[in-house]
Amino acid sequence: MTAARSEAAPAASPPGPGDLPFEKALEELEGIVQRLEQGNVPLDESVAIYERGEALKRHCESLLQRAEARIQRITLGADGQAAGTAPLDVA
Repeated sequence: MTAARSEAAPAASPPGPGDLPFEKALEELEGIVQRLEQGNVPLDESVAIYERGEALKRHCESLLQRAEARIQRITLGADGQAAGTAPLDVA
């Protein structure tokens, strides 16, 4: 006869930040910030979700940088007509 296992099955880990679209990553990051600000999360869990938050933050920043690189502005010729595109000046 086999003994019943008293251990719970391990929880599925959340998807890696690189697998999330920007909106979902930002939403999860905001949830982490709220939980940490409340201050009622055990220390071990605080460290783990802080690390997850850092990874999400880097992922969101990377997605934003890629989006900015794709944005261009339309340049106008002397006659006021569109003459081409140039990188958007984000400075």
